[in-house]
Amino acid sequence: MRILGVIPARFASTRLPGKPLVDIGGKSMVQRVLEQARGCELLTDVVVATDDQRIVDHVVGLGGRAVLTSAHHPSGTDRCHEAVGKVGSFDVVVNIQGDEPFIEPAQLNELCNALISSQCGIATLAQIVTDDRDLDDPGEVLITTDKRMNALYFSRCAIPFLRDAEEGPRHTRFRYLKHVGLYGYRADVLEQLVGLKPSALELAEGLEQLRWLENGFQVHVALTSHPSFCVDTPADLAEARRRAAAL
Repeated sequence: MRILGVIPARFASTRLPGKPLVDIGGKSMVQRVLEQARGCELLTDVVVATDDQRIVDHVVGLGGRAVLTSAHHPSGTDRCHEAVGKVGSFDVVVNIQGDEPFIEPAQLNELCNALISSQCGIATLAQIVTDDRDLDDPGEVLITTDKRMNALYFSRCAIPFLRDAEEGPRHTRFRYLKHVGLYGYRADVLEQLVGLKPSALELAEGLEQLRWLENGFQVHVALTSHPSFCVDTPADLAEARRRAAAL
């Protein structure tokens, strides 16, 4: 099975302009993501999909593979789809967040295996919530699943709502799951996803994956214990530099 890892890397980040090229301990953000992705043994190839020639030139200079894609894609999924069309035929496409400089290759292997072993055309990852603060942070996305670990709903609110008024941490009374923003798609399913129009639930929550659920696509959810750290703000960047210095 041929599996392509795609790293969407937009230059025009609102909160951190030029994010893929920022320096983190002597390496650019996109270089760190690329190096980590290359450590995933199940990926046949890895390509950076970007909207800026400077990023293409930088990645190629590192010996990596990059393609220039439209600056008008509404999501990483659409950017992944265009990139696949430029690099060849693959059975599975993995959307790797371009702002996770310390992503674990083992976590990418977990995602690949989840998609290969499930009957679904889409797979993603989740972590078990261990801190109630994650339940009240709209930046975290919570997931409910069925007994087969297929997603029922994604939300920026804590789901389910605990009706009882017992004292104590909520995460000890229910196994809440928070989303890890990685996706794997079968190539034929990805082709269908990019043709879907924005849906009501997607627009309400600001979550693209709800469009897929509303249109009847199953999303398989696998658990991971590997930490996830995204760089989205100047404060995140400072923390990333601190972590890089400690390696």
